[in-house]
This record gives sequence, C-alpha cells and structure tokens, in this order.
Amino acid sequence: MSVECPIHPGAHLVEDHRAGDLICPECGLVVGDRLVDVGTEWRSFNNEKSGADPSRVGAPENPLFGSSDLSTSIAVGFGGSESDQSLANAQRRNMNNTDRQMSQAMSVIREMSARIHLSKSIEDNAAKVFRDVLDSKALKGKNNEAQAAACLYIACRKEGVPRTFKEICAASRVSKKEIGRCFKLIIKSLETNLEQITSADFMSRFCGNLGLSHSIQAAATRIAKKAVELDLVAGRSPISIAAAAIYMASQASNEKKTAKEIGEIAGAAEVTVKQTYRLLHPRAKELFPEDFKFANGEIGEIAGAAEVTVKQTYRLLHPRAKELFPEDFKFANGGIESLPLS
Repeated sequence: MSVECPIHPGAHLVEDHRAGDLICPECGLVVGDRLVDVGTEWRSFNNEKSGADPSRVGAPENPLFGSSDLSTSIAVGFGGSESDQSLANAQRRNMNNTDRQMSQAMSVIREMSARIHLSKSIEDNAAKVFRDVLDSKALKGKNNEAQAAACLYIACRKEGVPRTFKEICAASRVSKKEIGRCFKLIIKSLETNLEQITSADFMSRFCGNLGLSHSIQAAATRIAKKAVELDLVAGRSPISIAAAAIYMASQASNEKKTAKEIGEIAGAAEVTVKQTYRLLHPRAKELFPEDFKFANGEIGEIAGAAEVTVKQTYRLLHPRAKELFPEDFKFANGGIESLPLS
C-alpha cells in the first residue's frame, strides 16, 4: 500500500532515516512514522575491530554443506578472546561429522592453493570433488588432508593447469605416496575421466620459471612432441620428457641451463633429465624445428653431445677394465674397483 500526503498527493516524500519518518517536503507533514529500514546496514560487529566490513547477514548458503550451513558460523580473528575461541570450538563440535570434514578440507585446500598460487576456481573445483568423495564414502577412514590434496591435484587437471604430485606434496603435510593412493581411489570411485597429461602442459610454466624465452619454449615443445611421435621416450613421464626437451633446446642456444637447474624446477632428478636427454640426442636432427637458430651455427655442436658419447663408450669399456689396464698401473685409490660405473 503506497503512502502519500493527503494535502499534496503528488509530492515526493522524504525519508528521515534517523527518526524513521516519511515527511512531505511541501508542508512538512509527517505522513508515516516508525518505519523499518530495509536497506543495507553498513555496520559490522567483528571483535570490535575497525575497518570496512559491509556485512549484514553473513555469507550465502554453501551447497557443499548440509543443513548446518544455515546455522551461525563463529569466526575468530587474530587476537580474539578466549570466550570467542570457546564459542567457535563449541560451534565446530555441533556440526555433523560430514560437514566438519568438509570444513577442514576446505581450509586445507585454501592453504595449499595459496602456497602454490592457484586460482579461486581451482579451489572451488577441488572442494566439489571432495564433497563428492564424502558422499561416496569410498575413502572413509583415509587421511583427510591427503584426500584434500588429491582433490586439489584432480582440480588442477580438470582446469587444464596440471601440477605435479611433487608440487602438491610440497604444499601439503602428507606424503606423495598417501596423495597418490587417495588419487587412485577417487578416480576409481567417482569414475572420473581426466585428460591425459602431456609434456606440453608443463612447458610454459617450466620455461617461465627458468627465465627462458618463448623461442626456447616453442623449440622444447616441438622436441617433446616429436620425441613422443617417434616413440623415443616410451615409459618416460611427461615431466621427464619436458625437462629433457628443455635441456636439449637450451643447450643448443645461448640460454643454457644445466640439467640440475631444470630438474629442480620440474621436480625431476638430474640423472633422470640426462638419461631422457640421451634417448633424444641421436635423433636431434629430426626433433628440432627447421627454423631453430643454433648458438654455434649447426646441430652437431649441441653442448653435452660429446660428454654423452664419451660416457656411452666408457660404459662399453668398464666391464673389461681389468684386461685393459697395464699390469703396473698405479690406481689412485688402491684398486681397479674404485673406478666409477659411469
């Protein structure tokens, strides 16, 4: 029902927010009083702290929680009183077990996401996967944090920005083995189909973290893709292939990076990078882009090629070392057994 001034029906009434009155601007008549303000109340009672917090009724309902999401949630900020902490603890105790697990998992996911700089959409995706896991009861009794870490790994895969198990493990407080075990169980129980990871998924991030140019990234991507097509790296992980391809491209350029530097960024052992590189080297001419500019003018001058050849030949000699050395040769460490295997 509309309210208007009986003397000036067409007048635009003015609202006095402090008194709760509607006043006619023409004659000053109070047309309505004791009105309830239905606008936003820009006040917050947050442990009596200053600062803008334009909240009125709390967060919207979260579909990831059950009915307990509709109850009051008590948050305790830094410096909160003991009574505040007690109330928050009591509130957590009153949550049902499923929602308590969900709340803990979301907290873990947020922490891990912040450590490795993931987006909010990935966090949300991971939380949804965790809720599905809870509902399936397939991982009942498993470590809650390991489940959350596995869900974050899956969310990264779904969003097209995969992270390695080693990266997820470094951001969590559980072992890589636990995360891997939970990952397999989740994939099996939810019947989730994830796109196959390729070395190209890691190239941009690895090369960016190494400070390599776009031309090196493009060359490494081509090398890795061609190596897979030629079946040179069967059984090798996409991470190892990416690392070896980056190593090969950088060694052929003026932007050289060691296998150790690349391994640290990629989460692969230096020896793994070099072993995979050795699989690529014999077919280098077929792997590089035709327009690649080699630092020394030609492909045969790739740094590290001579070292590979020497070590390969050395391994052929090593098993027959006793027959090869002069009888009067004086070994530095006292015996032929001191010779390294490679």
